[in-house]
Amino acid sequence: MTREAEHVIEVENLTKRYGELLAVNDVSFAVRKGEVFAFLGVNGAGKTTTVEIIETIRTPTSGKVRLLGMDVTRKKSDLVHRIGVLPQGFNSFDRITVRETIQYYSRLFGRGSADVDGLIELADLKDKTHEQFKNLSGGLKQRLGIAVALVNDPEVVFLDEPTTGLDPRARREVWEVMLGLKNKGKTIFLTTHYMEEAESLADRVAIISRGKIVAMDSPGNLTEGGGKHMVLTLQSTDDKASEIIRAIGFEPVHDNCGNIKVRLERADDVRKILGAIQAGGATFLGLDVRKPNLEDAFLRLTGEALNEEHAFERMAE
Repeated sequence: MTREAEHVIEVENLTKRYGELLAVNDVSFAVRKGEVFAFLGVNGAGKTTTVEIIETIRTPTSGKVRLLGMDVTRKKSDLVHRIGVLPQGFNSFDRITVRETIQYYSRLFGRGSADVDGLIELADLKDKTHEQFKNLSGGLKQRLGIAVALVNDPEVVFLDEPTTGLDPRARREVWEVMLGLKNKGKTIFLTTHYMEEAESLADRVAIISRGKIVAMDSPGNLTEGGGKHMVLTLQSTDDKASEIIRAIGFEPVHDNCGNIKVRLERADDVRKILGAIQAGGATFLGLDVRKPNLEDAFLRLTGEALNEEHAFERMAE
C-alpha cells in the first residue's frame, strides 16, 4: 500500500501566526484511512486552528498540508465536496424540521439524492424527524449536525468539539453516533478537550499543548508510557497541603476544583504523604488512589490543569 493510500491527511511542519501570536508551532502528523484520530488539548491549544487549515478554511503561515493526496492551499474546490465538517456549535434555521434541515443542506451541497432517511437513522433521530430545530436539545442538535456533515457521503469527517457543553448523557448519545461512523469505515478527525472522549473513541491521540504536539500514540500506549506508577488525588485541599507535599519531594498538580494530583512510584508513598499532611496541620476532604489513565498522561506531558467544565462533569458522573 502506498503512502498516499495509507494516509488521507499529511501535515508537515505546519505553522500559523496571528501577528505576534504563534497559534500552531511546527506541527507534523499523518492520519490513516479509516481511523479515528483525536486532537486532544485544552481550549486555546491550537486544535481548531490546525483543523481549519486542513479543512481549507484558513491558510497556513508555513508548512505543507495534504488532504486526500492534494495540497489544501491549491485544491480547495476539489476537496470541499469530499469532506464533511461539524463546526463548533452547529446551528440551523429555527423553524425547519430535522428532515427539512438535512434536505436543505443536501441541496446546498448539490446532493439532492442524499439518503435522508439513512442519515436520520444513523443519527438516531427517527423520533424527531418532524421536530423543529429550535425545539431540539443540545445533544439532538449535535447529532443532527453530524447527519448534515454526512450529506455528501464524505471520505473524511471533521468533528470539532462535538460534545462541548452537553450533559454526560447527551455526550454519550453523540458518542454512539460517532461509533456508528467508525463502524462504517469513515475516517474521523476529532478535536476535543475531553479525556474520556478521546480514550473511548480514538484509535490514536495527538496531545497538543501551546501549539505543539507533545505526544502521539494509541490511548493505551500513552497511558502505559507513565509506567506502573499510581496517582493520588486529594480532594478539596488547602494551600498548605501543596507546600507540604512539595517539601517532602513530590510534585503536586492542581485542577480547577481545588484538588491535588500526585504521581507516586510506591504504595508506601501514600502513607508518607498523608502522614506529612497530618503532621503539618493541613486538611483535605477525601482521597483516591488509582493507576494512570489518559487524563494522567495528559497532565504528565503538558503540566496543564483540566478546565473547570471537565472537572465538574467528572464529579457529576
